[in-house]
Order: sequence, then structure tokens, then C-alpha cells
Amino acid sequence: MDTSWMAQGNCADKDPTLFFPNDGVGVIRAQRVCATCPVKTLCLEYALRSGIDHGVWGGCSERERRRILKRRRQQTRVAFDAMPVNAEAG
Repeated sequence: MDTSWMAQGNCADKDPTLFFPNDGVGVIRAQRVCATCPVKTLCLEYALRSGIDHGVWGGCSERERRRILKRRRQQTRVAFDAMPVNAEAG
């Protein structure tokens, strides 16, 4: 996956440890940096697709990313269940 977008992020000139907090206050600090980031969506998708489970990515905490992934799995399941069954397939 192309990561050239990372250089355009609000975090490019920040200490990386800011985005790996160990408390809720630290998460809020990191999310403030992400709030106006021009590559926020790319960053979040990168973390979700790469299975990154630590830190704040795309403005989302670890817990928030788990919720997003769970919601996406549920939506995929609902969409799959709603697909018509082809009686001729076999």
C-alpha cells in the first residue's frame, strides 16, 4: 500500500509517541492533531486495512477502530444475506 500521503499529515512533524498514548487524555491530544488533517481518511483506512491495533490513526482510537471494523463486518453480512440466490447456479 502506498504511504506517500503520510508526509502530508498533520502528524508528520510531531513526536510519534503523541499518537500512542496510554490514557484517555493522550488520545484526546492526538485526536486534536488529527481533527483538521488533510489525509485523515487515508490514515484511518490504512490502519483498518493493515490491522493496526495500537495508537491513534485517522483520528480514531483503538476502541473506535474496533467498532468501525465490527460495524463494517455486520454491514457486509447484511448485504450478503440480502443478495438474491441464483436458482440456476450449481
